[in-house]
Amino acid sequence: MRYAIIAALIAAPTFALAESAAEKTVEARQGYFSLIGANMGVFAAMAKGERDYDAAAAQTAADNIVLLSTYNAGHLFAPETSSLDLDNTRALPDIWEDMAGFQAKAGDFAKAAQAMQAVAGAGKGDMAGALGPLGGTCKACHDAYRAD
Repeated sequence: MRYAIIAALIAAPTFALAESAAEKTVEARQGYFSLIGANMGVFAAMAKGERDYDAAAAQTAADNIVLLSTYNAGHLFAPETSSLDLDNTRALPDIWEDMAGFQAKAGDFAKAAQAMQAVAGAGKGDMAGALGPLGGTCKACHDAYRAD
């Protein structure tokens, strides 16, 4: 019995290492987009009245999104990490087939993030007004490059 336990303990790290580099890349990519989503959620909740408008919280979320929009996420889109390659992602192969278009949409997101940053703390109306264009850049990318 003791030998079985020792063998299991020795094998455990091997199983942990069995996760492929592609799967780890997808997890990192999903984490990156989760951070964007968490900050977008701050704006959405305030705009919908589910949360009181808080200028400091809105500004922090905007600052975070601008920071995330400037992050070089290229390594998160490694080859063989699309929905055709792995089951745990909705990233369509169209990303890799049209990387220039994908990067252009990321640029649109960055510009809309900067516009949000300029007004997020100025008032609920200004923040809500900037949310439409910012959310629109997310939707445009999802429509083109993410499976439902």
